[in-house]
Amino acid sequence: MNTFKVSFFGFSCLFVTVTLIHFGSSIPLQEKNFGQLSFVEQLGRFGVRFNWRNLTCPVCKTVFTILDIALLSDTNKERVAHAVGEACTRLHLADEHVCREITELFSDDFITTLQQSILWPTEACAVLVGPSCGRFDIYAPWNVTLPAVAKPPITPPTPPIPGSPQSRVLFLTDIHWDREYAEGSSADCKDPLCCRNSSGLPSWKHHGAGYWGTYSKCDLPLRTVENLMENVAKDGPWDWVYWTGDIPAHNVWSQTRAQQLIELTTISRLIHKHLGPNVIVYPAVGNHESTPVNSFPPPFIHGNRSSHWLYDTMAEEWAVWLPPQALHTIRRAGFYTVQIQPGLRLVSLNMNFCARENYWLMVNSTDPADQLQWLVHILQESENKGEKVHIIGHIPPGLCLASWSWNYYHIVNRYEGTITGQFFGHTHIDEFQMFYDEETMTRPLGVSYIAPSVTTFVNLNPGYRVYYVDGNYPDSSRFVLDHETYILNLTEANNRPNPASPLSAADPNPKWTLLYRASKAYGLTSLFPSDWHGLIQTFLQDDRYFQTYWYLMHKGHVSEPCKDTCKTANICFLRSSRYQELVQCNILKGLGHKKPAYVRKTMC
Repeated sequence: MNTFKVSFFGFSCLFVTVTLIHFGSSIPLQEKNFGQLSFVEQLGRFGVRFNWRNLTCPVCKTVFTILDIALLSDTNKERVAHAVGEACTRLHLADEHVCREITELFSDDFITTLQQSILWPTEACAVLVGPSCGRFDIYAPWNVTLPAVAKPPITPPTPPIPGSPQSRVLFLTDIHWDREYAEGSSADCKDPLCCRNSSGLPSWKHHGAGYWGTYSKCDLPLRTVENLMENVAKDGPWDWVYWTGDIPAHNVWSQTRAQQLIELTTISRLIHKHLGPNVIVYPAVGNHESTPVNSFPPPFIHGNRSSHWLYDTMAEEWAVWLPPQALHTIRRAGFYTVQIQPGLRLVSLNMNFCARENYWLMVNSTDPADQLQWLVHILQESENKGEKVHIIGHIPPGLCLASWSWNYYHIVNRYEGTITGQFFGHTHIDEFQMFYDEETMTRPLGVSYIAPSVTTFVNLNPGYRVYYVDGNYPDSSRFVLDHETYILNLTEANNRPNPASPLSAADPNPKWTLLYRASKAYGLTSLFPSDWHGLIQTFLQDDRYFQTYWYLMHKGHVSEPCKDTCKTANICFLRSSRYQELVQCNILKGLGHKKPAYVRKTMC
């Protein structure tokens, strides 16, 4: 798979590469300096070949230096934007219409952030290229303030008494409904997203898009999402639902606010319709909910560029599930807290305020919206009351900006006796990441679960997760006791006669089946942090267990085993719930400064 084409439409992995590298040297800013050099000639001055993989730190810094000069004047905005589209087209990063549309969509907001940002080129490139290009320390190190309250003694969790109540929690993430999904269309088109009306017909070498979904760079038709909801409704009862966002498809070059809101409204109401009024759903904001994708200005950005258009609609649609105080903080910045049951509190974080792909953080990345300081306040109150807390969010904290990730890790360390569950999505695959005590980095004290996606993007079966949580009784730990993953096997679902559709041979009533139960698949008696840490050690000692994990990680659809560097990179990821540890693990293992390739591939 072409990693760039997949990553292209996740701003940092596409637009940053296009905008900051391939177009910068072609800006006709000062003709007395650049004369009439052609686009290609100017690229040649910096030694840049026509390959996105030649993205280098010197080029990035040169581009930002040019931009800093250019954007001192508003009159250069259109020239900068034009150069983006020209570069995208000439470098064959996408078809001309995609280049044109994504330039039009992103350019205004992105250029505005560049004008407002006070980052030096080295710092900007550290944010957008990575730590190998410099340090993003204009605001760092910044720290949240912890209360002057001693950390209570920690008692390691123990399994509940047999027969104790359990809560059965449905977890949904990364639905990515494609309104233009078209059965029979090409699943191998030139655009970054296929299986659509605009994808054309498949060649004789390739199959067309399947009725229920496709193993390719494709998202899902609405009928598959509705079929999922029909099946989980039958599979109830559910005590509650966690839903961590990413509703729209990956056609990020052609999205509008109106379309995003229609999709938010449609899926929210579909979930409510099938699960009924007695099942409470607790949502979190994904990075795809906004347009441009990943664009989440902090609350100090007002007017039309703010996110109020999105947050207000979320509050309206989610009012069937959430109390007024939660809706109030959603309207402000997309996060909230609510009591699920006596003794159990939920915090839903807006993880877009930690994302390096959110270019608004170039203006100011210091605890945007004061979200982490607010989290500390909530956790201290819960500790005082003896409440346990679950945290949900879209992007896993180990993939966040370094300072944000460090502070979150510090908070988890301080409140390890209060935080008993962390649940995320975003990568589309089935993973987890560990938290260790900061003093020795050896004692496991927390785990963030990263659940598989509903969407097939890329080359996956559709899936969802069920968590079994220590239930509602006095002194319950509220830890996850076990979890299950269910999938729709597309090979089977798309290959049974369906009289209702002359185009397909699909099963008219496909079954979502159990792929695995964690305790049984890995031979675990419990799922406490120490158990997950022990499983990582087992992966190192017994490759059979790791290959099982690799297969389950991809929801039962993987073409080859993961060996050598692949295995090392994955185990680095599992051990690293803060960004610095992930980078350091890679360096120690000889993998370089970048995140493991599979992480970059699935972030979208």
